[in-house]
Amino acid sequence: MRLRGYNVSVATKHQSAAPASSDANAPADPTPTGGVGITRTGATWVSLVAGTIVLVLLLVFILENTTSTKVTYFGASGHLPLGVALLLAAVAGALLLGIVGTLRIAQLRHRFGRSRPNRSSHKR
Repeated sequence: MRLRGYNVSVATKHQSAAPASSDANAPADPTPTGGVGITRTGATWVSLVAGTIVLVLLLVFILENTTSTKVTYFGASGHLPLGVALLLAAVAGALLLGIVGTLRIAQLRHRFGRSRPNRSSHKR
């Protein structure tokens, strides 16, 4: 069976999976036939498109929720549109998550005695 350029063999309960090609000693080709495979540029492009979609949806959310809301934080108070207030709360939560994640990574690196991987020892 061919699936997006990949040779796929499907085993049922009564038969074992056979190699997709007739030569059992041939190395498996992880890239689709005639294609390049996943590259950093391709992954970056997909990430940018996904980020753009999220930003458009966020903009629509903010523009639809313009009702003024009273916000009080540690004694300071003011009025903000509801969408902006929720956006600020989400950004604050993301920053808190990033700080905690960074501290956890630093803790694990300290515990296992590794600071940063040595890039010069990796072969490309």
